Amino acid sequence: MKFTELPLSEEVLAGIEKAGYTDCTPVQETALPVSLASRDVMVQSKTGSGKTAVYLITILEKYSRNKSGAALIVSPTRELAVQIEEDARILSAGFPEYRIGCFYGGVGYKEQNAELSSGLNLYVGTPGRLLDFAKSNKLDFRCFDTVVLDEADRMFDMGFYPDVQSMFAQMRSSKERQTMLFSATLSTKVRNLAWQYMNEPEEIAVHPEEITVKKITQELFHVTKAEKFGLLLSILKKINPASCLIFTNTKDMAVEVAKRLVMNGYKAEYLMGDMPQSKRLKTLEKMKEGKLPYLVATDVAARGLQIDDLELVVNYDIPEDYESYVHRIGRTARAGKSGKAITLACEEYIYGLEPIENFIQMKIPVIWSDEVGLESVEDKSAGYHYHSRRPGSKRVEKRGEKRRNEKPKGAKTPNKAGQKSSDGKEYEKLSTMSLEERMAYYRKQYGGDGAKKAEHVDKAKKTYSQKKAQDMPKKKPQPSKPQSEAVRKTPSKPQEGQNAEYKSARKGLFARIKAKIFGEK
Repeated sequence: MKFTELPLSEEVLAGIEKAGYTDCTPVQETALPVSLASRDVMVQSKTGSGKTAVYLITILEKYSRNKSGAALIVSPTRELAVQIEEDARILSAGFPEYRIGCFYGGVGYKEQNAELSSGLNLYVGTPGRLLDFAKSNKLDFRCFDTVVLDEADRMFDMGFYPDVQSMFAQMRSSKERQTMLFSATLSTKVRNLAWQYMNEPEEIAVHPEEITVKKITQELFHVTKAEKFGLLLSILKKINPASCLIFTNTKDMAVEVAKRLVMNGYKAEYLMGDMPQSKRLKTLEKMKEGKLPYLVATDVAARGLQIDDLELVVNYDIPEDYESYVHRIGRTARAGKSGKAITLACEEYIYGLEPIENFIQMKIPVIWSDEVGLESVEDKSAGYHYHSRRPGSKRVEKRGEKRRNEKPKGAKTPNKAGQKSSDGKEYEKLSTMSLEERMAYYRKQYGGDGAKKAEHVDKAKKTYSQKKAQDMPKKKPQPSKPQSEAVRKTPSKPQEGQNAEYKSARKGLFARIKAKIFGEK
């Protein structure tokens, strides 16, 4: 279906044309006829399906008819809120007078206060900041005749369920407003909210069973932790992507990978949750404009981040949460486009692979570097290690030092077919193994059920305790303080030769007490 077939005004169609939309996606084709009829909708659809255009076109069409009213869009993250604002400005090109404001935490209140006082048609924001303005009587939730909850499941996962309930409790009744809810999954909390605050919503599910985007080419490389960055350099040299998003499990590793890429001549930056908001937005803007080809991020960027034509996603670390894998690789192949996702499997995170493959109901194809013609690349950052400043630790940014994760002597690495391990045994190629056989191999190769890891931890604790005891300065004996003359002359016990006198005095004391009490002499 084309957008021109829908009952839309010329102004709305002008914005759609500016955004470059011609044909409706499946979710747009299914949901728009319902939402344009001013009915509540509860839509289950995956990220990148075009759901943002559904509620924005509905809001703008309602404005074109009435030229009044205000709409509210609630987003779980600041990044998604900014993305929605940008899309809204493009789609509202046919209404020069249409005013849009975006409200989120992490920045000052001055500019946002000015936006509120100027009067707006569309409010986009995160729950915390919106409630802050409501408490200070700068925002009245009763003024909204259209309300949208985007990424509802993500919002509730982040702990915003009470905040959302508080906002709805301050709004006009469900029959006096149109409410649209969008979520990747319709969990119990999402449904409870719909039943409580929506007016007989129509449930729409577009391909909910499709866990991953079919057009994503998925590949898996087995590598030791010490050799992982070298493999990444080889992959980037061969593919040479115009844009690449690299995911790590920790903030320290995100910083380290980004800095090492820069040392090797790549234009790269990192993105994480505790960065200043202004810096996060600036980094994302550069990535979207094509000025930053390589971005290294933690899972803070896995959902709601929209980068057009993202060519490659690399899981530098296998995610510990299997659903995070889907959200990560979903950054590419958006809106029906193709893309590629590469995962590097090392001994530290290998046990996250089995839940992922069970969840996506497929085995990720294993690729070997010599089979795809990967060349060895000189690592100009060899020996570099980054560690953040935390209580009890020191910041380390040195080159040439032995790294904590350097491959220990005698460490085993996955062997290809026909190659022998250190104990002389041959292993079948992992790509031909079943999932059960592969996990059995991992357990044997990497210590099984964490036994080796526990042994290393115990050994490390023991070594630390011994070193601490050695480094602890020995306490010097303090000289005893000289006693005063009075104390030295007053013995704490009767000394030898004084016993008779002491007993006589005590006997006399008891006699006087007895006489005092009983009147005896």
